[in-house]
Amino acid sequence: MIILGSTGSIGQNALFLAKKFNAKINALACKSNYELLNAQISEFNPEFVYIKDPNLTKFIKHKSVFSGEIEPFLNACFEKFGKIKLINAFVGLDGLKPSLISQKLGFELCLANKESLVAGGKFLDCDRIIPIDSEHFGLKFLFKNSPKISQMTITASGGAIYNLPKNADLSINTILNHPNWQMGKKITTDSATMVNKLFEVLEAYWLYGIKNISALIESTSQIHAIIDFEDGSSTAHFSAPDMRLAIAHALNFGDQKIISNIKFSGKSFKFEEIDLEKYPVFTLKDAVLQNPNLGSVINSANDIAVEKFLNQTCKFDDISKIIFKTIEKFSSEKISSFEDIFELDLKIKNFINKLKFD
Repeated sequence: MIILGSTGSIGQNALFLAKKFNAKINALACKSNYELLNAQISEFNPEFVYIKDPNLTKFIKHKSVFSGEIEPFLNACFEKFGKIKLINAFVGLDGLKPSLISQKLGFELCLANKESLVAGGKFLDCDRIIPIDSEHFGLKFLFKNSPKISQMTITASGGAIYNLPKNADLSINTILNHPNWQMGKKITTDSATMVNKLFEVLEAYWLYGIKNISALIESTSQIHAIIDFEDGSSTAHFSAPDMRLAIAHALNFGDQKIISNIKFSGKSFKFEEIDLEKYPVFTLKDAVLQNPNLGSVINSANDIAVEKFLNQTCKFDDISKIIFKTIEKFSSEKISSFEDIFELDLKIKNFINKLKFD
């Protein structure tokens, strides 16, 4: 297999499973963490490696190193290995182009990059995507051999602010202290704003072609998805909060023991509606499902807003304000080509950089 984003959380879990089940790692790619990439090269001996920053290639301990534009790397992989599995776990819009190229070449795309669907879902063959996300894996798991679907529901933990009062101190340390998952700084912040759940709703639309999608708070992250069927029955997907399960199924390891089952004796689960005052961005759910082009606008606005928050140049509450101001400015933008997404992204970044914050 090929792993894009091998030094991130998803990539490291995929390599853990590859080692456990003795799977061949053909190629690895990352953005900039050359030290961890070198350790992975030493352990898994890939034939090709890629690092985005050309200035870092001199530090990579490998004879076949690609950098810069990723297309030559993917072309070389396809010529050498053919239509093998490719995990795209890049973060942000960096993951969109590799998704498009990998499908064009014929790789079996296992997708963990949200932005590929949020910003570019209409340019991908979504029927050929294997989702790597606990919620979308749960939905796919549930509707196998099922009656006609009435509604899909995904769950949200509420992130770091779930149990905090509305006047709480929302510092970086507070926001990054997720109660259930170990994730990167951006996705942990997206969990606290509920942007990640907004994106997952849109991803579910692209993956499964249904607009009757909702979300509920289930703060333990042990129930990932629910499906209501037309016949009046419902089913839910339970598992411990461990991404190795979804990754293992994407890699065809799902018929073996991956994680421990939940012990139900003495357990209780509580579902709650999402508090739209605490998580104002989620008010955009219906608008995004009616106009999926808004996904590109929100994705770009959120990228730069979260970057500003993590760099301490705006407050946590400013993230949602930036998103709403950006939608007000760019909601009528037309996206008719792959290139339009990146042109819009540049316009939005220029717009946000001129905004003033208290």
